[in-house]
Amino acid sequence: MTEPYKTLHDIIEANRDNLVDYFYHETLSPHASARGGLSPVPVECSNWRDEQRAWREAVLVFDQSHHMPETIIKGSDAAKLLSYVGINSFANFPPLRAKQYLGCAPDGHVIGECVLQHLEEGTYEMISGQFLQNWVCYNAEVGGYDVEITRDPATAWNPKGAEGRTFYRYELEGPHAQAVFDEICEDGAPEIKFFHMAKVKIAGCEVYALRHSVAGHKGVELSGPYSEGPRIMQAILAAGKKYGIRRAGLKTYFSTLGEVGWVGYPTPAIFTDPRLEDYRKWLPASEWEAQTQLGGSFRSDRIEDYYVTPWDLALEKLIKFDHDFIGRNALEKMAAEGGKRKKVTLVWNDEDIEKIFGSLLGEGTPYKFLEMPKTSYAFQQNDEVRTAAGNIVGVSNYVGYTVNEPHFLSVAFVDADFAETGTELILTWGEPDGGSRKPQVEKHAQTTVRVTVAPAPYAKHVRERKNAHMVKETA
Repeated sequence: MTEPYKTLHDIIEANRDNLVDYFYHETLSPHASARGGLSPVPVECSNWRDEQRAWREAVLVFDQSHHMPETIIKGSDAAKLLSYVGINSFANFPPLRAKQYLGCAPDGHVIGECVLQHLEEGTYEMISGQFLQNWVCYNAEVGGYDVEITRDPATAWNPKGAEGRTFYRYELEGPHAQAVFDEICEDGAPEIKFFHMAKVKIAGCEVYALRHSVAGHKGVELSGPYSEGPRIMQAILAAGKKYGIRRAGLKTYFSTLGEVGWVGYPTPAIFTDPRLEDYRKWLPASEWEAQTQLGGSFRSDRIEDYYVTPWDLALEKLIKFDHDFIGRNALEKMAAEGGKRKKVTLVWNDEDIEKIFGSLLGEGTPYKFLEMPKTSYAFQQNDEVRTAAGNIVGVSNYVGYTVNEPHFLSVAFVDADFAETGTELILTWGEPDGGSRKPQVEKHAQTTVRVTVAPAPYAKHVRERKNAHMVKETA
């Protein structure tokens, strides 16, 4: 799709009158969550139902070694660069700490987010969040910062494939994750605070351990040189056998978002702001931003209507006005006004789900298929959310099903007046005009689904653990 173009700027200039249509019809997602074949991790290691149960009832190991790009930044100006690009404070960020790192455009809308780890003095690792990694690298180049940057593309985009990766990355989750972690550490697992790190020895190898939890338990993420990965995985599986450990396939990994309420790659706010023209000329047409893939029932002629703010993502607590950073003036104005939308979970009506599946049987064009467990079918999916009177009050993003919370759930941004738990709204499911030209979208009819607003994250123990972390980080 990008062969005639050299940069993102070229794409925009050639499609200036129909940019949304271009991203709606002509691009292929660059991410393994929305496009099969971009990761060597199996789709299922056993079956996704039992894999999902394991992260709630036993212990599950995710292999994150392939789908996430990474960037290493080191040098005397590394912290200065990251502080200028990010909305986060760096006032207290010593080695062996991590944070959810967020960067915005000059207008205050989000470009991207990632996990940022401070490995050792002056050396930082950005994990996932290709949009934000590109933005940091651009600012490092044009800003003349004294930094050394090493890019580590995801396996599908790595010139050497899997063998070109720098690190393996495994995540242990579930109520027995801590027990397994304790057994595989040669001197026993150290006590690690939430979003803190430690160096441990496993199977004779030095391993970075990051304490975090997307499942609400004492989960841990382990990383080290890629060549040592198989030895570490063998140790994990051997110790976890008595706890009922399961390996997770891609279906399970990407189906967790409904429970945890995470939106990983919202549309980056870079496409029209004149202040970012040089950045668009810097970005190759092969980059992920140029492969933005829109989908869903929400359609607008303005790409800006797909942008989000930190308030939409429920990440406004990360904003710290203790330093100068890109977008500060705009975010100060937004803060004074207060967030207009809130992130919520939408619980889909069971009878309407049955209606959608029932449309597969019999004559006529069926409704958009509900793939299980992950139903989202575009890199940036946006479905209309309306009131009973027909007024649009938000958009729904990721949608999927999990046996741990046996409903179809989606993560949505809705107007604050309609974000109260228990509010009943209506979602439009399926794309207009029979569907877009995206290869994964079949001919289908649109329908409506009754949805009920619930908190995000949806799983209570995940929500309690996340809120406790946010309070500590922003204190």
